[in-house]
Amino acid sequence: MIRRDALLLGLSAAFALSTSAFALDRTLTPEEQKMIADIGTHNSAIRTMVGRFLQIDTNGGRTEGTFFLERPNKIAFRYAPPSREEIVSVGSGFYVLDRREESYYAYPQDSIPLRQFLGDTINLLDANVIDVSTSDGYMSITVIDETIAGTVQVSLIFGTDTLDLVQWSLVEPSGAELTFSLYDVEKDRKIPRTYFSIPANYKPRKPA
Repeated sequence: MIRRDALLLGLSAAFALSTSAFALDRTLTPEEQKMIADIGTHNSAIRTMVGRFLQIDTNGGRTEGTFFLERPNKIAFRYAPPSREEIVSVGSGFYVLDRREESYYAYPQDSIPLRQFLGDTINLLDANVIDVSTSDGYMSITVIDETIAGTVQVSLIFGTDTLDLVQWSLVEPSGAELTFSLYDVEKDRKIPRTYFSIPANYKPRKPA
């Protein structure tokens, strides 16, 4: 099962700029503040990314695929068979495509705060950070956000040397967990426009 809502919620919580009753219970060190600022600057400078992803759910289910990102406001996740789904943002909304049925669900762009990551600049110091830790060459930044489905907690993992996002793990409002890892990532690749479009023959459907 793809758990498309979990993916969208995880991304939204990871990069939303919002307020909440939760807060970090200590002051960030100057080193942590600089690292988080550098992470934002580094990732803001990446205009396109392509690579592969591995998604693991609470029950150990594994789903793989490829992703394509272009700033501002474009991203696509193509799930490998036997899945028939694809998630696409074209700047005006998020769409979950069903390749077999040639149909799609639509989510308004302003209801998915992933737009904060897809925009021109990223500033995680403005996100609702509740925990920061560094170990074995990685920095974990945990944020909480109030999404359209409830409170979501996400732990973002960045390489301290590369400053690249390598993984995030989220806890959904239901308590279910999802881990999403990136690998074989290439930056500043030219991506065909068709990768961020909805086929004209696809019909709209209401989300289940």
